This record gives sequence, C-alpha cells and structure tokens, in this order.
Amino acid sequence: MTRSSSPAATPPTSALDAPPERPVFGLIEAAALGLSALWFLAVVAIFVLGGTADAPAAGWPDILLRIVAVILPVLLIWVGAIALRSAQVMRDESQRLHAAIDGMRNAYIAHAQQAASVAEPSVTRKLDEIAAATRKTETALATFHTSRRDRPMPGISTTAAAGGEVTDQGLLALGTPAEDLATPLPSTQLIRALNFPETAEDEEGFAALRLALQDRKAAQVIQAAQDVLTLLSQDGIYMDDLRPDMARPEIWRQFAQGTRGRAVAALGGVRDRSSLALTSARMKQDPIFRDAAHHFLRRFDQMLAEFEEEASDTDISSLGETRTARAFMLLGRVAGTFD
Repeated sequence: MTRSSSPAATPPTSALDAPPERPVFGLIEAAALGLSALWFLAVVAIFVLGGTADAPAAGWPDILLRIVAVILPVLLIWVGAIALRSAQVMRDESQRLHAAIDGMRNAYIAHAQQAASVAEPSVTRKLDEIAAATRKTETALATFHTSRRDRPMPGISTTAAAGGEVTDQGLLALGTPAEDLATPLPSTQLIRALNFPETAEDEEGFAALRLALQDRKAAQVIQAAQDVLTLLSQDGIYMDDLRPDMARPEIWRQFAQGTRGRAVAALGGVRDRSSLALTSARMKQDPIFRDAAHHFLRRFDQMLAEFEEEASDTDISSLGETRTARAFMLLGRVAGTFD
C-alpha cells in the first residue's frame, strides 16, 4: 500500500484553503450606519428645534468645536464596528486553524499506522530470527548438560563412583557452595557473552554465551540484560544504533569502587535524545520496565565490582563496548545513577 493510495494519509486541504470571502457590508456595518444616521438626525433636530439657525454668527473656535462634537461620536461608532469586525475575523481564523491542526494530526496518525503496517513484515522476520537463535541456544545448552553429566568428575575414581571406599573425604568441606568449586569464567568469555551473539551463525558468540550461563553470577547479569534489551526493542531502541561516548577505564574502576556523582558522569555517555526520551517515559509509565531496569542496574553493578578487581584496562574498555554496557549507560543515565 502506497501513501498516495490511502485517502487518510493525505492531509485535508479544505481547512488550509483561502478563507471564504466575507461581504463588505455586513450586519455590524449596517448597525454602525444606522447609529450614525440616528446621530445625524438627532443633531439636525437639535439644530432646528433649538433655534441655532437664527443665532448670531459664531467665531471659528465655536464652529470647530461644534464640528468635532458632531463628528466624534460617529468616529467612535465606526471604530467600535471595525473592532467588532476584526474580532469576528480573528474568531473565524482561529476556527480554521483548529480545523487545519486536527486534519494534520489525523493525517499523521494515519501515516504512522500505515508505516507500521508496512514495517510489520520486517519486524516479524527479525522476531523469527531471534526465536530461532533462542531455540538453537537452548538445544546447545541441553546438549552441554547431557555431555557434562555423562563424563566422570576429575579427581574421583570410578571405584568411588561405584560405591567404593573413599579415603579423602575430609578434603571437601560440607556446605561448600557449588560456584566456589567451579572454574572461574575467563574475562574474555564474559565480555563476549555480555555482547550477545551477532547473528544466528555466530558460533563463537553462542559458545561464550553457553559458557557464561553456567556461571551463576554471570547468568544473572545476562538474563537481566536480555530482559531489558527485549523491553527496549519494543520501543525501537537497539544497542547497535547507539554511539555513546566511551569512558576511560579509570572511570569504570571508580564507579566499581563506589564513586558516584560528577566524577563518574562520563559513564552516561549516551547522547541519542530520542532513545533517552523514550526510555525516560517508559521508566515513568511502565512499572514492569522500571523494575526490570533497576534489577539489571543492580546486577551489572555487582558484576562490575568483582570484574574490576582482576580485569585489565583493555578488558574494561572491551566491556564498555558491549551491548550490555550500552544498556547500562542508557538506563543508568535515565535513572540518575551517574548524578
């Protein structure tokens, strides 16, 4: 459907045409003319009945005063008539402008609805690609869990697994958290996972994401980031479209160590006004989005505090360029985290 084929997409021109011609002599002018005639008749009656015609000749000042006394009321009558006519014209013009604005608003809404209907296939295709990538990730994770359980744990003999006697039971303290026994997640894999896979064929990105999801703390950040990225995409906000001002590694370190205020204001480097306005409005109006955003900010803050202790400046710079970090910069600026 093209724009020209939709009658609703074309703004109405009737409200924008030239105003209708008004009669030169209308009701207001007729009333002013009638009042002027009555005034002149009253002046003539006073002149005739008062005997002014038989009075001695007056000087020029008296004549001028009488002329002004006769003409001034007439002038006032016509000034009032002109003012009333101007007020009527302004009222008519105001009604025309309101009609024109309403027509433009209706045309804009119709055009926006038409554009949304045209863009709907591309949005559906993108959602299908995301769904396919999600299914691929879930399948890979299921395979990973299965192969992990099938392999014997290192350091435990098959005899012990079969119920044999184990002599080193005292080496494993009771109540040790599982994450303390797991191998720490490499920083490069965490950074790659926080950037999410580029496409459905990004095997390296999916591998890093699968590995990061096995780490409890990293999985919490990734899931919180995925939630806010999905909600932001509903308003057409994508992290690939943002080009924030990148902060120096020492500023990230200061924020991770608890510094707040102007010292870390550079972290709010997102300058896209439309994204900031849409996110701010969504934050105020949508409680679900607001809760998800604050949950994500807390998780990212906790992850950054631990990541900064052992990360190099290069790792921190790479972290700041990920999609998750961009979402943190956008939401942090809207929520006032960097104020």
